Amino acid sequence: MSIYDHTATNLDGTTKNLSDYKGQVVLVVNTATGCGFTPQYEDLERIYAAHKDQGFTILDFPCNQFAGQAPESDDEIHQFCTLKFGTEFPQFKKIDVNGDTADPLFAELATEKPFEGFGKGLKAKGLQKFADANNKKYGDKTYIGWNFTKFLVDRDGNLVARFEPTVDMNEVEAAIEKLL
Repeated sequence: MSIYDHTATNLDGTTKNLSDYKGQVVLVVNTATGCGFTPQYEDLERIYAAHKDQGFTILDFPCNQFAGQAPESDDEIHQFCTLKFGTEFPQFKKIDVNGDTADPLFAELATEKPFEGFGKGLKAKGLQKFADANNKKYGDKTYIGWNFTKFLVDRDGNLVARFEPTVDMNEVEAAIEKLL
């Protein structure tokens, strides 16, 4: 599987071939504007700004499947992200990441690197209970546990790592730097 086999829908409705990102290190992330992890946009933009000139990009896919935490329109989400966090990395139209309507990119990424839990500690345990209640409706098509799940792809389009939202962003950045 390669992300290059997939497309995404730009905010203007046009189709973007992910093969356009060949040769770059890519972080694919599902996001939301009203989530406890939304402040990660700040770290994502910082990491993007620090490494974009080295052949790195972030592909942002908003999703409203987790407790309705991204109810806004695509334009409202984009305005929120650019005004509040100064994001400049590519953002696409809102998608589903779980269930029968899951975007094929996320279904494939999550099948290759399945969910293994949110880690240890009270925050992880609390999130797990909330996620279990939210995600039980997707059954065996629950690919993503929560907002801000990240998939790291190398310059050849190979999936290298999956990071749950509870993973420290410094760890994510260190993995990106190894590939650069």
